[in-house]
Order: sequence, then C-alpha cells, then structure tokens
Amino acid sequence: MALSTSAASPCLLLKSTSLFSIRVPADFKKEDILSVGAGIAGLATAITLKRLGIRSKVLVQAESLRSGGTALIQRHCHHRRKHVTVRTIQPVRSSSAAPATVVSEEEDNVLSLDVSDIKAISRSWLWRGHKINYLHYQAGDGKTSPAAPPLLLIHGFGASVAHWRKNIAILSRRYTVYAIDLLGFGASDKPTSFAYSTEGWSQLILDFVNEIIQRPTVLIGNSVGSLACLIAAAESSSRSLIRGLVLLNCAGGMNNKAIVDDWRIKLLLPLLWFFDFLLNQRRIAAFLFDKVKQRDNIRNILTSIYGNKESVDDDLVEIIREPADDEGALDAFVSVVTGPPGPSPVQLIPKLTLPILVLWGDEDPFTPIDGPVGKYFSSLPGQVPNVSLFVLEGVGHCPHDDRPELVHAKLLPWLAQLPALQDNANNLSRAN
Repeated sequence: MALSTSAASPCLLLKSTSLFSIRVPADFKKEDILSVGAGIAGLATAITLKRLGIRSKVLVQAESLRSGGTALIQRHCHHRRKHVTVRTIQPVRSSSAAPATVVSEEEDNVLSLDVSDIKAISRSWLWRGHKINYLHYQAGDGKTSPAAPPLLLIHGFGASVAHWRKNIAILSRRYTVYAIDLLGFGASDKPTSFAYSTEGWSQLILDFVNEIIQRPTVLIGNSVGSLACLIAAAESSSRSLIRGLVLLNCAGGMNNKAIVDDWRIKLLLPLLWFFDFLLNQRRIAAFLFDKVKQRDNIRNILTSIYGNKESVDDDLVEIIREPADDEGALDAFVSVVTGPPGPSPVQLIPKLTLPILVLWGDEDPFTPIDGPVGKYFSSLPGQVPNVSLFVLEGVGHCPHDDRPELVHAKLLPWLAQLPALQDNANNLSRAN
C-alpha cells in the first residue's frame, strides 16, 4: 500500500492494492522477500493499531518491521532512466497500400486534448441500469474513411477516458474514436455492493460496441483494460463485433491473486490475503483508501510507474484523484482488489485468430517484461502468426500517456494495414 510519500516505497507497497503481478527484482533472495513481506505486514499492523488508539509492544514491533522492510524496499526499487528507443521483437507487416505513419513528439503535444474539453463532450449511456460515461470523437476535416474501423479505448485501473487525452485527437485524424469509463471508474456509476469482475467489464464492452458503435471495432486497452478487451474478443458471440486488439502492458488478472508461475509472487500470496482481510474491514479500508488518494501519494505512485517523469503532470494526478471522491469509489476499489482475478491471457490468447498488436513498456514495475505475463507475451511472436509485439524502452506501465509518440509510431502503421471494412453500417444488425 502506498501510504508513504517517499519516492521509493510506492514501488512495492502499492502492489498490495494494484491489479497487477508484483515485480520482485531477480536478485532478491527468499530471506529478502520475507523481510519485505514483514515490512508490509508491519506497516499495515502499525497503521491499524494506531487508528484504533492502541499503544503496545506489538505496535513497537510492527513499527520496527515496517522500518526494516521499507529500507530494503528502497534499496531495490530504483528505476533507471534509459535513453528512449524502440526495440522491435516482431516486425509489423506493412501494407503497400497503406504507408506507415510516423507521428512526431511536437505533433503529439499540439493535438493533446484538455481534460475540460473531454468532460464537455462526453456522453452517457445506460447499461443494465447504470450510467456509463463515454466519448465519441471524430475529426471535423472529413478525412476519416468509412472503410476504416472505429476504435474503442479502454483505460486501466483507477483511470478514465481522460487518460487517453494524448491519443484521441491523433487517432481521430483517420479513425472514428470512442473511449469509455468502465463501471466503477471515471464518471461512470460506482454501485455499492456490486461484484466487479473482468468478465462483467468485457460484457459491457461488447454491449457498447453492439448498441452504440454498431460496426466491427478495434479494441485498444491498457493494463486491466487490455485484459477486459481480451476476454471480450474471446467470447464466441464477438466474432462480428471485434476487428482487432491492441494491448498496452496487459494485466495478468484483475488483481495480484492471478495464478502465475513465479515462486517469488507465490511467496507473497499470504501477505496479499492478509491485506484482503484488512480491506474487508470497512473502517480500515476507508482509512487506507483516504491515504492512497491523497495528491502527493498519487503523484509518487505515478512517478514510480512512468518512465518519462515529465508526463506526470497536475492534470494526470487529477484524472486519477477526482473520481476517487465519488460515492461508491471505495466499494469499487475494495471489490476489484479483493475479488477473483478472472481469466488470464494464457487462457485467452489461444482462442483468438484476429490481429493482435502488443506494445510493452520495459520499465513497468507492475507487469514487467521479464515477469511471468511479460515473458508469455514475449514468447508469442514467431509462434502465433496473428500477434505482433514491440517493446518500448524507457517506458512504464501506461505507454499511451507516458510516451504517446512511441505508441503512435507503432500503432498507426498497424491499423493502416488492417483490411478495409466491407462496409455496411448494418453489419452488426444483420449479424445479430
């Protein structure tokens, strides 16, 4: 849990509440991990006892464990800034009819949308009795081809439509762009006593494409949003709805309890279960959530997961913080963190034959490229013909916002080589 405002501690402490596999450095020994685990447990215990006004030997011991664990975390959570380049693992096949489009950093800055403008043009859609916030954006210059598939952008944990502020305008030059706030996030409803799941979000995505977009669509997701896109595409009923997938640092599960083949993560599972127990105590959960959503903590967390620290601006902090004050935000947080992890990419990818582009920031502490999920995706090119993978060096967990120009340089050519839609606005209605 990122309760400290130090620059280093969010790297590991946040993982207890994140939705991604914990990154434990390869040089960690088992005794180191136990020390870190003791630090996390000590921190949680010390906070709980202090909150309840209890002062005892247990508290003193807990504070001692917290200090030792935090010191060890700080030694191992140093992220190096690398020169930002793109390392190709699997080249994207380009089409002679669709020349590659390269977007400069200067163009990206000019075409970034203001958060206030995004809010002003957002709309609402009623899904199963819940209000869902979404954006429909199309360039006004008439250059969008009717044969080009529409794009649907799906954010990750704690984010919203506005997290795509640096991508929407660029993409809309050739494509009709939609973006959606998943139930429980952004400006969408956050129902209390609701069991959130990646399967539920995937059904939301499919219903949105079917009812609102009404054309075969390319899904572009980040983190747990990528996982929801994968699940949606794997549904047998989605074959006429989904045209392609773009996965940005895909999550391995809805939370840390996703089953992964890594002894270091398995060793920490008892601590994650203990944290789940704490979060299911309403007063403790509220106290911890209030700490996490403080601006300084959010900024430190974001800085620890972004490669380009300059991308962590005030607007980004508010994009994450503001929805956390909504009624039901705490319930969504607890449900997502403590719920079942859901299907994994390993189970889903073999079911898919549609084109898939995978982009991965190599400085991601949540789903590292050398972790179980990253290694799985790295193994796909060459084995699975429909998957292309690019690793973006010096980029963190949210590549589209961290270094958007690198993402666009790979995404736009890949989109351009997709076969044109055989148009019909009634494709879906006839298929259904």
